[in-house]
Parts: sequence; C-alpha cells; structure tokens
Amino acid sequence: MSKPITPILVIACLVAAAGYGGWSYWKAQQNLMPPELYGGNGRVESDQVDIATKSAGRLVNVTVREGDKVEPGQVLAQIDTAELQAQRAKYAADVAYAEASKIEAGATVDQRAAELRFREDDVARKTKLAATGAVTQEALNESLSNRDASKAVLAAARQHVAAAERSVEAAQALVALADTQIADNTLSSPVRGRVLYRLANPGEVVASGGKVLTIVDLEQVYFEMFVPSEQAIRLAVGSPARIAPDGTDIAVPARVSFVSPDAQFTPKQVETRSERDKLMFRVRLRTSQSLIERHIDIVKTGARGVGYVWIGSEKPTWPEFLQKRIAGDPLDVEE
Repeated sequence: MSKPITPILVIACLVAAAGYGGWSYWKAQQNLMPPELYGGNGRVESDQVDIATKSAGRLVNVTVREGDKVEPGQVLAQIDTAELQAQRAKYAADVAYAEASKIEAGATVDQRAAELRFREDDVARKTKLAATGAVTQEALNESLSNRDASKAVLAAARQHVAAAERSVEAAQALVALADTQIADNTLSSPVRGRVLYRLANPGEVVASGGKVLTIVDLEQVYFEMFVPSEQAIRLAVGSPARIAPDGTDIAVPARVSFVSPDAQFTPKQVETRSERDKLMFRVRLRTSQSLIERHIDIVKTGARGVGYVWIGSEKPTWPEFLQKRIAGDPLDVEE
C-alpha cells in the first residue's frame, strides 16, 4: 500500500510549478524582444533625507507619523528652546548695555573736541600776543602743551567709541547666533516626500546630530537595475527605456539617467571571457516628474519590476507587451 502524499510535498510541487511557469513566461517574453532591447529585474528607489538635530535637546513635539506626506518647509518637529531663549535675553541686554556705552563714549568725544577747540583758540590768541611781547614765551609753551594733551585725549576718546561700536556688533552677533540656534531647533522638511521612519518621540532627549525622522524624497525617484557589460558598453545616458512594475500590465516610459562607470559583482582584474560575462553595471531609469506628481500617492520605493533599455541607435520599436502606457502619460518622455 502506497504512502499518502504529504501536504508539504504538494506545496513544494506547486511552488516549483509556479516558478517554472513564471520563468517560462519571462523567457518567452525575452524571445519576443528585439536584439536591441535588454530587460532586467530591478526596483524603485529614492533618495532618503535624515531630519536630525544640530544640537542636543529635549524633543517637545513631532507633528508627523510614518507614511505621512510632507511638503518643503513644513514643520516636522520642535526641540525645547527655553534655555536658548534665556541666553538670547541675556545677549539682548548686553546689546542694550553696549549701545549705552557707545552713546556715552560719543558724548565724551564731543566734550574732548570742545576742549581741543578751546585750547587751539587759546594757542592762536597767545601766539599773537607773544609776537608783541604781551605774553611770555613760557605762557605760550604752556598753551601749546595743553593743546597737544587735548589732541591725545580726543584721539583716545575716539578709540573708545570704536571699541564701543565693536562691542555692540559682538553683542548683536551673539543675539543673531541665538536666533539661529533657536531656528535650528525647529525641524522642517527640505523636500517633498513621505515619512519613512519616525525615530524619536516627544519627551526624549536627542543628542547632537540625532535623527528624528527619515524622509523619502519623492522628487528623486528612479528605477535601478543591472545591465551586463556587453549591453552596458553600448548604453548611453538618455537612451529610451521602459519600466514594467510587478503586478501591473503597464509599461512606464523612462530614460536612462545614469550608467555606473564601475562594474559590479566581479574582481577588478578579469582575464577570461566567462568572467567578463559576469560583469554587471548599475543603471538608473527616470520617468517624467509630472508623471510622478500625478501618481504621487501610490509611488512606493522598494517596489519590484522589470526595466527595459533600448541599446540600438535607431528609434525604438517596443514589443506589444511594452506599449501599454499609463493614461495621460506624456509622450515627450521618450521621443
């Protein structure tokens, strides 16, 4: 009597059959493609932006959650600024004190300038009198000495004004620094994107440079795939391409935006043909930003698919399975 087939064996057979069927379908599609067209697996990627603190502080508020869409300039989190506000108040008081000192120094200059004018008039008067013998030379010399002393005192007073001006500027710089530090504790989004990770919560103390959020930049979305060296050597930036996301029956028009200058997956020194066949080059495909904008709510980084690149120099002739577009797709993305 034969043993009954176990469920595990049945499942394994079904998985193997499905895998073979998928591989057979993919192989059939490859056979339908012209020789100038290459297709390879890849996935949707995007630049990630870390929202981090510039200085240590306690997190007061986080206004977004994972999955939320954010706009440039939108406030995302707030760090406590009570200590910085107190420092700013002190710096503002220092500015007021420095400005008062500057005014006082200016008044002193005016006083010393008046004294100098009096001394100069006295010198002029005694010089005339000394010429007629009405004033002794000793009296004239004393007047000259007093005038020179007044000049030195005036110069010193003007130096005090300059120093007071520098003190005002230094105090104002500290206020500006405090304002900058306070502004840095309001964390805003620099890009249009979606929150990928929320790494801290209100009440936590975040270290300097500590990450609070990670945002996916939806304005820097691309499809990344790998192309063998034989095809990559003929592939140029700007070449037409198609992106076929898994689970859909559409092909998104795109263009090659980047071809890595370095090969992947093999040693730097390759001698044999069999080793050269393993060389793969990283390639990025980008579609129109307007298309991404229209479908921004369903754009998912990490989504898998197949990328197709046209390697020929002539106008591409896409197979039928790559001709179905998204409704409203701009035609100028490929021609």
